[in-house]
Amino acid sequence: MDGVSNIVLPSGGSCPFCAFLRGEKPYTILRRGELVAILVTREQRGVSHLLVVPVRHCPTILDLRDEESGALMREIRHAARIVDAADRRPGIAIWQNNGLSANQAVAHVHFHVAGTLEEGGTRWGEVPRLPVAETDAMAERLRQVEASLPD
Repeated sequence: MDGVSNIVLPSGGSCPFCAFLRGEKPYTILRRGELVAILVTREQRGVSHLLVVPVRHCPTILDLRDEESGALMREIRHAARIVDAADRRPGIAIWQNNGLSANQAVAHVHFHVAGTLEEGGTRWGEVPRLPVAETDAMAERLRQVEASLPD
């Protein structure tokens, strides 16, 4: 980062996203490139709720390199296309938080991409934590839809 940030980050030891990407903890990775990965979150707040993360550890959006920013936006758009084609929701929510006061829970920048609920919006607060086997099954369904998308 090129300066000092005033953002207060969540603490809690090692980064879970980095552990998932290194294969140290089980988690569903929908797709992964050199710079960016798309994960299927175990905490589904919408219909097909995905996380788009840089592969390199970056605590906030301020820590991203230009090439990571561009790759993230392309993968966010791709994730939205997958959700749209797979779930045919009336809306797609995309959000990203930086710092404790913005509700950032993991100190690794990540973008949420989720199809909206029947009543609109997405779920806030506590949601059930799905088993990895369930998110793996979701990923397989999403990959089949992704394979049918035009370039």
